This record gives sequence, structure tokens and C-alpha cells, in this order.
Amino acid sequence: MDSLILILIISVLGPIIGSLIGVIKKPSQKFMYNMMAFAAGVMMAISFLELIPQSIELSSVWLCAIGVLIGALIMYLLDKLIPHIHPELCRQEHGCQLRKTSIYLLLGIFLHNFPEGMAIAVGYVSGIKVSLTIALGIAIHNIPEGICTSAPYFSCTGKRLKSFLLSSATAIPILLGFFFAKFLYGVISMNFIGVAIAATAGLMIYISADELIPCSCCEKSDHSNIFSLIAGVIFVVLLGLL
Repeated sequence: MDSLILILIISVLGPIIGSLIGVIKKPSQKFMYNMMAFAAGVMMAISFLELIPQSIELSSVWLCAIGVLIGALIMYLLDKLIPHIHPELCRQEHGCQLRKTSIYLLLGIFLHNFPEGMAIAVGYVSGIKVSLTIALGIAIHNIPEGICTSAPYFSCTGKRLKSFLLSSATAIPILLGFFFAKFLYGVISMNFIGVAIAATAGLMIYISADELIPCSCCEKSDHSNIFSLIAGVIFVVLLGLL
């Protein structure tokens, strides 16, 4: 299979699988917590072991530091301007408020996924292995988001197919972001590419620290989430053998 097609398939699987689960049967919280912790481990490891070193190699330490900050600031501003997934939003609410919340979440995830698509495209500069790993980490991260967008809408409308399709549509900006960045990386200088790679690392570090790791922790945790995070790190390390 062509590497580009494989990357695109992995990229859109997260929202689609999550949306499907959300309209069929929501998995246990423990499963979701461990899935988010694993995704955090993958994202943190690929950021520190692959992206940041490559950014420094292509540009400089200072440009890399600026890029990491830019990526983190982009996600911070998105979190402030539009709604995003947090554990409490996955809980069922009553009345029309649930419908309003689900629509806000759909719009929020739709906009958040564009820079994630750009992050996946960084593999065309860093190598196919890096791109596939980023796509996998983001796909795993997007499964709980798909559940938390399709389940509330289905709960308040009772329309299973419509809920699935609307939630799955959040995969579209991932593809748009991917092709936009793929074009952009072909026309900008190495220094800008270095900054873009570092910004991708900053984006994923922010997602891990702000959303995935806090969401994977709960009062009833049996610490399996910690080992899931470590498993994500080990997964990326072992990929280095390929």
C-alpha cells in the first residue's frame, strides 16, 4: 500500500472509530483513560526523541525553542477561543443543554483537528516512520474525542446515523491540514521547516500535558494509566529499531 494512503487512513480512523463507538456502546472509563495515557506516551516520546532533535538539526536551538513555543501557543489560543474535550463533558447532561454542548464540541473538535493534520504531514520532512507514528498517536487521541462528540448528540436526538456522520466529519480538517502543510513544506526554507517541526512538537506536548495526561488520571485509578503511558513511550523507542 502506498505510504501516503496508509497515513491518511490512519489519520481519519480515530474520529470514525470513536464516533462509531459513541453511537453503539460507550466503553468503560478505565479503557478510555488507558487509551489516552498511551497516546500521551506516543506523542511525548515522538516529540522529544524525534521532532525536537530534527528541528535543531535543520535550523538551530533557538529556532527550535521558538517553534515549540509557537506550537504550544497555537493550542492554548484554540483552547481559549473554542470548546474542547474534557472528561466532564463526556458525562450526560439533561434537557436541551446536552444538544447545545454536543454542537459546541463538534465545532470545537472540527477546528482543533486542522493543526493536527498539519502535524501528521511533518513526516514528509522527517521520514515516513515519524509521520506514521504521529498519525497513530493522534488517531488514538481522537478516539475518545469521537466518543464524546457522537454520544451526546445521539443521546439528545436519537438519530444514530446522523450523529455518527456529523462526528466522523471532524476527520475532514485533519485531511485539509495534512495537504496544506504538505504543500507548505515544499515551498519554505529549511529554517522555517525546522520551526514547523518544533511547533508540531510543541502542539503535541501541549495536548499531552493539558488534555491527555490529566484526563487519564482519576480518583479511582489503579495506576494502569501510568504503565499505558510508559507503553506509549516504549512503542516509539522500539520503532527506532525498524
